[in-house]
Amino acid sequence: MPDMNGIVKERAAAPMSSQYRSRTEILSDTTKDFSLAAGGPLYQFLLRVGLLKPPMDRVGGRAIVITLIAWAPLLLLTVLSGRVTSGVKIPFLHDFEAQSRLLLALPLLIAGEVAIHRGIRMLVLQFVDRQIITPTALPKFESIVGSALRLRNSAAIELGLLAVIIIGENLWWRNVLAIQSDTWYGAVTGGKHVLSPAGYWYVFVSIPFFQFVGLRWYFRLFIWGRMLFQISRMDLNLVPSHPDGRCGLGFLGQIVLTLSPFILAHSVVLSGFVANRILYEGIKLPDHGAEIAVVTVLLFLLALGPLFVFTPRLLEQRKAAVYSYGSLASEYVNEFEKKWMKGERPPGEPLVGTADIQSLADLANSFAIVQHVVPFPFGREALISLAVLIVLPLLPLLLTMFSLQELVERLLKVLF
Repeated sequence: MPDMNGIVKERAAAPMSSQYRSRTEILSDTTKDFSLAAGGPLYQFLLRVGLLKPPMDRVGGRAIVITLIAWAPLLLLTVLSGRVTSGVKIPFLHDFEAQSRLLLALPLLIAGEVAIHRGIRMLVLQFVDRQIITPTALPKFESIVGSALRLRNSAAIELGLLAVIIIGENLWWRNVLAIQSDTWYGAVTGGKHVLSPAGYWYVFVSIPFFQFVGLRWYFRLFIWGRMLFQISRMDLNLVPSHPDGRCGLGFLGQIVLTLSPFILAHSVVLSGFVANRILYEGIKLPDHGAEIAVVTVLLFLLALGPLFVFTPRLLEQRKAAVYSYGSLASEYVNEFEKKWMKGERPPGEPLVGTADIQSLADLANSFAIVQHVVPFPFGREALISLAVLIVLPLLPLLLTMFSLQELVERLLKVLF
């Protein structure tokens, strides 16, 4: 058997960059620089106005400027109208839903484009770096990447997203600004909302900004899912005995951390929505279980759902590997029994120091791995990370049910 310790030491001693280039240098520059975020009409516009420097630099300034356009006029108009902290049932700065959407979720979605730019690029390149895409399959892989980039750059798609927002705007503001009382964005007259000047900016500028940024994220996740589906249909070099227990695809579970700004943004908006209903409509936190469950399922499907396209392949690999490794194991243990248990050992061969026993143990370990190949390319860590990202913004809402002291006492009782 090869000296695994020697191999590990040799690879650890080699520069990581040279190892990485040795497997991806045959890729085109377009594929090496793949990005789901660095492209499209909005990207080109931000380049021209100086809010973006290739590939995704100046993210802080970009997030601040866009957030100020959406939020600052609302602050000014509510100050002028006397609705910033009082004067109506829901003043501007006391509207948790609006603040969470514009001051937290919107910057998260803008800044998160850097994460999606870097993270998904690395995931794509790992298909080659881990030799899942073989040299003969590279042309097809490059074609899939090229198709994804053309879709990312589509002006028609982004204009279509904008059209959806504009067409649906009238219906949206009448049905979603649902708290039936006087607020900073409007008053209720004859059962209808009459928008204030701040309300008009909110409905026709701030919310469309937020919706457009969000829809672009959804569209890019669609491109990612489409890419994964196309890759899953290729002739992949999946290895059932890979230590990750997922035939080498376990790296895809890193998508949760890549999408963490996107996940947090959704949970923050949900927290603001629930906070408003608790404080201004008297609805208790447990009564929002359905909304929390729906958002949780949605985020699970958006983050991890696309990875299930590999499930049929992983199930096939496990079935085939159990059969082939089982046959190999039977052949080996039969030879082992004959040699060491039935007296057919060659004369003079010592038992102590023989490699046969270690090989038997290695074979048993490999057989255990292929028997337990998981049919989805993510693990418990991805699920835990997803749960934490969803729950974290909702934790402050527990203070609407218990005082901080009661909450700490309950937590201590659970832990100790």
